[in-house]
Amino acid sequence: MMTRRQALKLSALTAIGTWTGTGCLSAKPRDHSLKLGVTSYTLSNLPPEAVIAELKHLDIHYVTLAKAHCPWDGTAEQCRAAAKKFTDAGITVTGSNVIDLPNHEPAVRKAFENAHAAGLPAMDCKPALDAFPLVEKYVKQFDIRLAIHNHGPGDKFYPSPYDAWKVIQPYDQRIGLCIDVGHAWRAGTDPAEAIRKCRSRLYDIHLKDSLAVPGAKDIPVEVGRGHMDIKSILAALIEVKYERTVAFEYEKRTNPISGLEESVAYVRKLLTEMSA
Repeated sequence: MMTRRQALKLSALTAIGTWTGTGCLSAKPRDHSLKLGVTSYTLSNLPPEAVIAELKHLDIHYVTLAKAHCPWDGTAEQCRAAAKKFTDAGITVTGSNVIDLPNHEPAVRKAFENAHAAGLPAMDCKPALDAFPLVEKYVKQFDIRLAIHNHGPGDKFYPSPYDAWKVIQPYDQRIGLCIDVGHAWRAGTDPAEAIRKCRSRLYDIHLKDSLAVPGAKDIPVEVGRGHMDIKSILAALIEVKYERTVAFEYEKRTNPISGLEESVAYVRKLLTEMSA
């Protein structure tokens, strides 16, 4: 008897025509109009070489780098070298983990210099509420988009995407959002509706699932096993013609590789069914 995980994975791979008798991926999976990626925080207990190997196994070509794999509080040269390991392997680095941006110019300058050295098109971040004029200055100087990450009920400043959305309105269009769908759900926000309403400044997506109810502490699970309507989230992204990365962020600390693989297979299966 196969476990549910094995059956789901086999079904997903069969549906997109990539399953072989040896259990290998024999052709590139079809992700349709969405660019599927991974936050390396998902695999933060692994060295960069192992993360790269797993991304290649999954045929994933986009990654946002966590501090475990790129020292965002280090030097520009360290960040450049860390990102180069991934780009040399054919994996595009699309962003960072969430970087705090206080109202302190040396700290903000360093964050932008490190992001620039790593070649980031966007930086996931959490600006202090009084830091936006300073942050905007460096957005214009470095031409790097900012993706403000919502963190759910425990976040004093940006629990919901809409809290960040309200704050950014007077500032440069390159200052936008990273919608974490799981934390949005826990904050009582419909992630699909937030994607539609904030589409014009939506620069990153963290995709996950949870057994938590709104207002409660997160209970991360494999995508497809939780309470969230993943299909509606994918449909919203396709509807708004979202062109940037949809990054899996699997936060369950046990068996992160198998959990990530199940999550990717589930989403690819949904995308295939939705395009049929």
